[in-house]
Amino acid sequence: MTVEQLIPLMIMAFALGMDAFSVSLGMGMMRLKIRQILYIGMTIGIFHIIMPFIGMILGRFLSERFGHIANVSGAILLIGLGFYIVYSSILENDETRSTPAGIGLFIFAFGVSIDSFSVGLSLGIYGAQMIITILLFGLISMLLAWIGLLIGRHAKGMLGTYGEVIGGIILVGFGVCLLFPI
Repeated sequence: MTVEQLIPLMIMAFALGMDAFSVSLGMGMMRLKIRQILYIGMTIGIFHIIMPFIGMILGRFLSERFGHIANVSGAILLIGLGFYIVYSSILENDETRSTPAGIGLFIFAFGVSIDSFSVGLSLGIYGAQMIITILLFGLISMLLAWIGLLIGRHAKGMLGTYGEVIGGIILVGFGVCLLFPI
């Protein structure tokens, strides 16, 4: 994989991880223990590996069956997802967030990684390299979740909504680039 291929994947992984960062920032304000922070970050990272993996497999299947229609659909999916993230981050109520534990942690991690399924679907349609992609998504999301949780322990509401908005805008930009290649 070349640097030219790796950089867009890293930016996309960062954009997806901003959702986890933003939610973790708010959750970190609940004064979590370091052990809880480690578990939450690792679980988010694992889900950011599993979800795009499933999406990429499905995306490759769709690409083989439907060709160009699948390519356009993948780009539109990224654009729609980006707009949805921006929209929902502005309307979301921070007070409804609670500390995830047990099955709640899995539901929480699934919720913040569902967007990576859609991105994985789009990348599968375009034939991105699977192993590098899903490992980048997982690692960067885990690191951003840890950073968000740790910053949240020390700060009150610094980047929450803005981080999600930035992530959404990046996804819209990638969708537009896929729809209208330069």
